Parts: sequence; structure tokens; C-alpha cells
Amino acid sequence: MGSALNIQNYEDVDSWETLMFLYNAALKEISTKIDILNDEFQHIHRYNPIEHIKSRIKTPESIVKKLKKNGYESNVTNMVKHVNDIAGIRITCSFTSDIYRIADMIANQSDLKVISRKDYIKKPKDSGYQSYHMLVSVPVFLSDGVVDTRVEIQIRTVAQDFWASLEHKIYYKFEGNAPEYIRRELQECAKIVSQLDERMLSLNETIQKFHVNPCDSAS
Repeated sequence: MGSALNIQNYEDVDSWETLMFLYNAALKEISTKIDILNDEFQHIHRYNPIEHIKSRIKTPESIVKKLKKNGYESNVTNMVKHVNDIAGIRITCSFTSDIYRIADMIANQSDLKVISRKDYIKKPKDSGYQSYHMLVSVPVFLSDGVVDTRVEIQIRTVAQDFWASLEHKIYYKFEGNAPEYIRRELQECAKIVSQLDERMLSLNETIQKFHVNPCDSAS
């Protein structure tokens, strides 16, 4: 039988295989928490705030590219210290109000530590990008101890996710240097997405004010 990993601190990890093991374990922990929170919300409120959950780990190529862009050598130590979004979970929901509700539900988990929050909905990026980002530390329970591991959580509406997917394709198609007219059009689309989210939220709030009596719909 092999010996335990004997890891005491996430930032002390110096092996690529061990690092990937921790990130995969952390994603499983977070995914389970989110599933349970979603099920609880459905049980209490008869409403499902989450449309989709997607987890991913950055490819080695993407990690190296990000390190080089920020002037760091490509090694495991720099990956741990300077790349916070290697392990990521994206949550898509129907309405902007759900974004903040889900973020608070996650932050209230007693064994999670919220390291940072970035609200690109109230303050979008120059490109028009809108999303809510949380960097959290989740405990990974091993046979010989607990290792707190960082995971980035992105929460956005379906419309915001659609826009972000297109921006991602454009970024890689033009290697970050898209023509000005395409950037302008993308910014205009971001405004339309924001207006759509606002109108959809308003419409949903109006609908919620109506209480349908089950007897009224009976044949």
C-alpha cells in the first residue's frame, strides 16, 4: 500500500500530478456543494435558480501562455502562486437576481473561504464582458490532513454566457487583436444583453405577483 501524500499547504505543492489531483478534488467538492444548495432551494422555494454547471481545468498550454503574458517562468510554483483560475466552475442562471443569491449561498458555506470577489455586472469590463467572479478556497480532505485549494467560480446569466462564448471565439480567432469594428459591435451586443436581462428580470418579477389557484386551472 502506497504512502500518503503528506501535503500540508497548497502553496508548497511542487508536482504537476499532485497539483492536478488537488484541483480535480476541489472541483468535486465545490460541485457537490452547489448541487446540494440548488436542490435545497428547489425544495424550499419550488424554484431552480441554476440552469447549468460546468467545471474545467485550464490546459497546460493556456496556463503557460498566461504565465508568459504576466512575465513569469513556467513552473509549478508560479502556477500555484500566480494563476488563480486553473480550476474553475461556471454557473449559469436565468436572471441577474439569481447571480447574487447564488453567490451569497456559496459565501455562507462555513468551510469555504472567499478570497476575492469581482463584480463585472455592476462594472463591466471595457470589452462589455459581464459576469460575477469569486475566488474561493475549498478544503480537500486527504488521508493525512486537509489542503485548502483555490477554485474560481463564475456566475452569469444565460445571455451573458452566450455573449462571453462569442467574445472568447473572437479573442482566439484574432489573438486578442480583433478589428475595431468587431470590438464596437461586440460592445453593442453587450449592451443589448444587459437590457435583455433587465427586461426578463422585470417580466419575471411581474409574473411572480400573480398567484394561480390550482382549482382555477382544473377542467
